[in-house]
Amino acid sequence: MTDPRSRLDALRADTLGRIATLRAELDDVIGSASSTTGDDEHDPEGATIGFERAQAQALLDAAQTQLVAIEAALDRVDAGTYGVCVVCGRPIGEERLQARPAADRCIACAS
Repeated sequence: MTDPRSRLDALRADTLGRIATLRAELDDVIGSASSTTGDDEHDPEGATIGFERAQAQALLDAAQTQLVAIEAALDRVDAGTYGVCVVCGRPIGEERLQARPAADRCIACAS
């Protein structure tokens, strides 16, 4: 397995980049909304500006939640408890950590 800190640091950098991109997208959508007539419900181009804004906000919220989980995992690395379930105290399976590096629960406790 790759060093957990290296994997988490790379994942954190990717997530920060995604957050920056999503914030820019959200700003663009908000900017577009202020420059339109306000009647986006009848837009023949497809999705409404309100929908695009909600979608961009949801993606941004998910990325920010992921960043919190990554930072918590980095704290567990520093504390020497990374890979240990926070609920039952048993080891988190290697395959789970490969799939979800910020996981803080084993499969049994996550269900």
